[in-house]
Amino acid sequence: MAGRILPSPSAGEGGPRTILLRPGADLTGFRDAARRLAASGARPEAVTWSVESAPGLFGSDGAPDADRPLSLPRAVVDLIPQVVPHRDPERYSLLYTLIWRSLHGERHLMEVASDPVVHRLSRMAKAIRRDLHKMHAFLRFHRVEDAAGERFVAWFEPDHHILEAAAPFFVRRFAGMRWTILTPEGRAVWDGTALTYGPPGSRSDVPEGDGFEAGWQTYYETTFNPARVNPKAMRAEMPKKYWRNMPETAAIPALLRGAADRTAQMIEREPTVPARREPARAVAAMADQDPNSLDELNAIIRKTEPLVPGATQAVLGEGPLGATLAFVGEQPGDQEDLKGRPFVGPAGQLLSRAMAEAGIDREASYLTNAVKHFKFTLRGKRRIHEKPTAGEVSHYRWWLDRELDFVAPKLVVALGATAVLALTGKSIPITRARGPFRFDRRDNRFQGFITVHPSYLLRLPDEAKEEAYAAFLDDLKRIAALGAELAA
Repeated sequence: MAGRILPSPSAGEGGPRTILLRPGADLTGFRDAARRLAASGARPEAVTWSVESAPGLFGSDGAPDADRPLSLPRAVVDLIPQVVPHRDPERYSLLYTLIWRSLHGERHLMEVASDPVVHRLSRMAKAIRRDLHKMHAFLRFHRVEDAAGERFVAWFEPDHHILEAAAPFFVRRFAGMRWTILTPEGRAVWDGTALTYGPPGSRSDVPEGDGFEAGWQTYYETTFNPARVNPKAMRAEMPKKYWRNMPETAAIPALLRGAADRTAQMIEREPTVPARREPARAVAAMADQDPNSLDELNAIIRKTEPLVPGATQAVLGEGPLGATLAFVGEQPGDQEDLKGRPFVGPAGQLLSRAMAEAGIDREASYLTNAVKHFKFTLRGKRRIHEKPTAGEVSHYRWWLDRELDFVAPKLVVALGATAVLALTGKSIPITRARGPFRFDRRDNRFQGFITVHPSYLLRLPDEAKEEAYAAFLDDLKRIAALGAELAA
């Protein structure tokens, strides 16, 4: 529902306004109010944002240009839904300040990380990503029976208003199950077809235990590695507030007590050689499934475990079939892994900006990665990107080949050396091959273009960034012209 704008009785055209939004994460209401405020010229300091739950406070006030979209930088557009679920009562005021400044001469404000508004909003977005990650990792379903048969129920207490942002992840992960997620603020219900939201629940609505829970605890005990026990790190990654809802935590005290003895037993055992993994056999098994559409191919990717464990989900390509241009990157990053979309992190935002400046419509292009799962090294609480090996690129190459078959682009753009390796099967220096290139793929050659990955630009020292960005922009302009030629 739209947030209602209430002008002060004594205010003129640009006088004080009060915005009433619904409790929780009122993304729709905020967007609508922000459009109307910006259209009427309301400055941030003249606006008061308030959350009200009484009926009758919501609805459009018929302000002029209420439906006109704002011309905002992509980084600002992407940040808004990440911040709205935060509990900070100043979030709406700060977001509207960011919007106002972006519309009035500060288009690249999001690039100024030291700006107080940008810094604070970025910290809020980080807190939301962390809260979503905790919900994805620590929510546990319990099996129950109802009139329709098997159903699963879970209880979770998020730090922020993230239920609506988190629920689609569980739809993708557990699409074949009927489930309900209960929180103190509301519930999400998936009936196997539709996702709906309802009133709050309570911890007592969830059964204490079931066979599935017992099986999970047994699995946890079996895979527990006593030689790598670090209670401090465990508490940092799995805060105590989540323990009572997680069946495996009941086993942790006994496992910790016995860790020293189990470690000694492991040391005394004779070493054994682990079974060698055969990625080629796994790829052959996937090929045997012979998908007939991109949707069928994506279904296979979703169900396949990552070659290197740890990723939240497979990140699929995005864009229309028959797109003139297809951009192939290396692998998903941290934000892509959490959101399940390609090129939405810092490198993706830079790519979107450069594409827009070069006259390339991102929505009309196809964007994907050579490797479909995020590979990382954990440093404290941060997940640091780790470059995939040639073997890992080869493992995912079948997917990329079939994906490009279904999309059938006119021009394929390789962003960086990993994409080139995936498209050619060879390590080719970017500096030598940058520009138009004929790629070998399966039994034919097709038109391509090689350029740097946008993450390369982010890693450069400040004094070199401007020149490198200009060269990257020139590449994209050539790509746009070549694509138009091939599509004619």
